[in-house]
Amino acid sequence: MERITDRRQFIKKGLMAAGTVALASSSGVLLAGCSRKKEVKITIADTGLAFESEPLIRPFGFKGGYMKEIWQTASLLRSSSGAHSIGLCTQNVLWSDANVFASNSESAGNALMYSLTDRAMRLVQGQTFTSPVELLDRILPEVYAYGQKITSRTGLRKTFALNALVGADNAAWVLYARENGIRNFDDLIPEAYRPALSHHHKKVAAIPLMAYTIPIDEIKEAVDQGYFFMKIKIGQPGTQEEMLAKDMERLTAIHSAIGAVTTPYTESGKLPYYFDANGRYESRDTLMRLLDHARKIGAFDQIAIIEEPFAEEIEMDVSDIPVRLASDESAHTVDDAVLRIEMGYKAIALKAIAKTLSMTMKIAQAAHERNIPCFCADLTVNPILVDWNKNVAARLSPFPGLGKLGLLESNGHQNYSNWPAMLSYHPRGKASWVQPEGGVYELGREFYKAGGGIFEPSPHYEEMFTGK
Repeated sequence: MERITDRRQFIKKGLMAAGTVALASSSGVLLAGCSRKKEVKITIADTGLAFESEPLIRPFGFKGGYMKEIWQTASLLRSSSGAHSIGLCTQNVLWSDANVFASNSESAGNALMYSLTDRAMRLVQGQTFTSPVELLDRILPEVYAYGQKITSRTGLRKTFALNALVGADNAAWVLYARENGIRNFDDLIPEAYRPALSHHHKKVAAIPLMAYTIPIDEIKEAVDQGYFFMKIKIGQPGTQEEMLAKDMERLTAIHSAIGAVTTPYTESGKLPYYFDANGRYESRDTLMRLLDHARKIGAFDQIAIIEEPFAEEIEMDVSDIPVRLASDESAHTVDDAVLRIEMGYKAIALKAIAKTLSMTMKIAQAAHERNIPCFCADLTVNPILVDWNKNVAARLSPFPGLGKLGLLESNGHQNYSNWPAMLSYHPRGKASWVQPEGGVYELGREFYKAGGGIFEPSPHYEEMFTGK
């Protein structure tokens, strides 16, 4: 296989292939070039930051590690006009940089990421911006450099900094909406990124996560409830041989339990499998041995996606691997996403709730211009952030093989001990679109009109700053 020695050759090739931004959506609606009211200049007069830790039902295992709690941070921005907004972030140190997670206690790793958010809030105070994308571009390099310093890691993954910036970025978008009189998500999207986010799906598939420790009976129960697109964690702890043996055994057990189940939502009528290796496979040969096993047990044709099989440092052409490989955490920025596409990755897992909405819009547009399908993956986020992600998933092109459906992973209900209480913090927590029914989120006119409720204040998070 070809090993890439110069990242620039992929990026340059990809940018040349991009062409110009499409002027029309798939429905023929003119998107770019239309007139738009001049954006208001916003000056950030004051900021605030707070967090609370949410315990998990059981240790959450992936990337060879286990999490026991997840910090939820809240970033407050107040403009010189007196308007304010609060943006939420679900921290995930293990996902964003497994080396930081492994070299610190779980609480210390969370504190390091929280320090990056604090740095960002100090940086934006007093700054003026007209676009949240512009604000993120301005502060990301300094926040990332600060992260390298405090973690003592020159090779810190950029997703660590982007994860830390989600709350600040979301707060900037809500403040931008309030200052510009915007009340729905469609009007929030900059014209340059609208071609990639032009759909209004009536249904979005809800993807549950089956981590290492999820019993087979719980997987069967999820299928019985109507879930049909399974995200299955592979790349279990141990040496490469131990990992492969465990993954083969797990795949066999899952396929034996649910492989014969049918669904009306796929063209094949079978349940699609979505494997997430989180970069644990060290060679192409090891992955091919897993695929050979899948063929042997009759599961190969149901593999829809294998996400992030290799560590991002393994820069090789994967275009001849006979399944759709998706890039997730290796697609830190739009340039990184282009690089992965040019390597032969055939899908991008978008994470507006982990890499910021600003960066996600850029990545979605780059993928759209190259005819690469996208879907939205979770970070075990809180219910309000699920709807930030849902706003993106609802507007992406349908995923191949699924008909007119978007894809949205959401596994918080499987993992948080206090999920019902967290739902109560959502300003539209009782709305019909919040909970999936029969394996899908039903999205009607009210969802699109309200933007999933993301523009509305949450009393719970407001009280974190008022002290009530």
